[in-house]
Amino acid sequence: MNQSKDTIEEEILKRLDRSDLKIHDIKIVKESIDARRRPDIKLVYSVDFSCDEELPLNEVKNTHYEFPKVKGKTKSPVIAGFGPCGIFAALALAEAGLTPIVIERGAPIEERVADVEEFWNSGILNPESNVQFGEGGAGTFSDGKLTTGIKDIRIRKVLQEFVEAGADEAILYKQKPHIGTDCLRNVVRNLRKKIESLGGQVRFHMKLESLDIDENRQLRGINTSGGYVEADSLILAVGHSARDTFEMLYDSLLPMEQKPFSIGVRIEHRQEMIDKVQYGNPEFAKVLGPSDYKLNYKCKNGRGVYTFCMCPGGQVIDASSEKNTAVTNGMSLSRRDSQYANSGLLVDVRCEDFQSEHPLAGVEFQRKYERLAFEQGGGRIPKTSYGNFKIKKDDAVRKSLPDFASESIIEAMPYLARKLRGFDGDEAMLSAVESRSSSPVRIRRDENHESAIKGVYPAGEGAGYAGGIMSAAVDGIKTAEKAVIIL
Repeated sequence: MNQSKDTIEEEILKRLDRSDLKIHDIKIVKESIDARRRPDIKLVYSVDFSCDEELPLNEVKNTHYEFPKVKGKTKSPVIAGFGPCGIFAALALAEAGLTPIVIERGAPIEERVADVEEFWNSGILNPESNVQFGEGGAGTFSDGKLTTGIKDIRIRKVLQEFVEAGADEAILYKQKPHIGTDCLRNVVRNLRKKIESLGGQVRFHMKLESLDIDENRQLRGINTSGGYVEADSLILAVGHSARDTFEMLYDSLLPMEQKPFSIGVRIEHRQEMIDKVQYGNPEFAKVLGPSDYKLNYKCKNGRGVYTFCMCPGGQVIDASSEKNTAVTNGMSLSRRDSQYANSGLLVDVRCEDFQSEHPLAGVEFQRKYERLAFEQGGGRIPKTSYGNFKIKKDDAVRKSLPDFASESIIEAMPYLARKLRGFDGDEAMLSAVESRSSSPVRIRRDENHESAIKGVYPAGEGAGYAGGIMSAAVDGIKTAEKAVIIL
């Protein structure tokens, strides 16, 4: 913490045990925080550099990605949905010389932001243009986290495209990169402009309504709210909240299955308290940025309780996409300068909790508690303190959850507080209901990402194959590759 980045050259020479070497073109490739000996916090850098002589090197791993060569007059798939999965599927195809058509039920970013702010101010919801639907997908109104548990050569490609579209270059090397919802709006707009400049099309206010399938179960076109579109291949990148689309696909006999997900609340604390516990000194946040956390606990009933999508210096938002429902989520600006930290506090939901074997039973499970939350909050997101939640069974937030979820949270809180002191404070604020952490359905696909309907390629978070911006973007690129190769 007491050393500047200006000392990196000195450290390189020290590690090489050389004082005579000329070092230049230093580039940070990774930055992480070592907080194991608080308050002795360290920033750890991995760097690339050039020098005036050849040095012995370890094997260098290739991180450059190129889309497979497209041969002949290959037709480009139509893409339904313009979230991270759809954006990067379209971009990969356009860069390969194809002309993808993207249909998006929601609005372009400027119009969408106005619709969302109107909803937050007045409670008037536009079911087709909201926090879940529109340019950029659900991630547009989030913290813009770019962390992921997957390892894939395409990750670097996604990060580089974000930087080219206006994101801070630091996302290329930060241990926990994020963009922030304010910057992400400009980034997705620029990605759309790049796709269009390469010959692709993005058609807003155009919802997928049905599939036109021939007698051999081969796709030949799609019906949309804007008319018929001829297509022999379709990438389904519709997101985890496209419930009416799930119903249409089920009626089209597209094989799908229930998928476990999670339900819970947003929990909010003062950011200064989190910084003090995590760094030992809250002043360190001025250098390191506001601190985050990731906590988990396994209850006696076997259910997991964990924090999800933590937003340092963020705010809790209403993320509803259906009328008469209340859905909560977290969002941060790029500066992460709010006085409050929030996170999803979620409990495992099992398929047996649905009490039905219908593939879409998880959707109805979500709806049930989202409607309860709407009623308990009088048309808004219900909020309460943890102090009330743990002792009052008639608390509005507690009544918005299944009993197993509220009971699991109460059991877990003291144990989570052992890892993060003060986490279980009575003053912590809870909001309900957090129900959209992942899709409640998986649309089946084979090793080539193709469904039982020939030419239909389920992809991304909505189809049950990703979780978050990065994994959805990577799955979009991979599915674009598969769709083009098979054609």
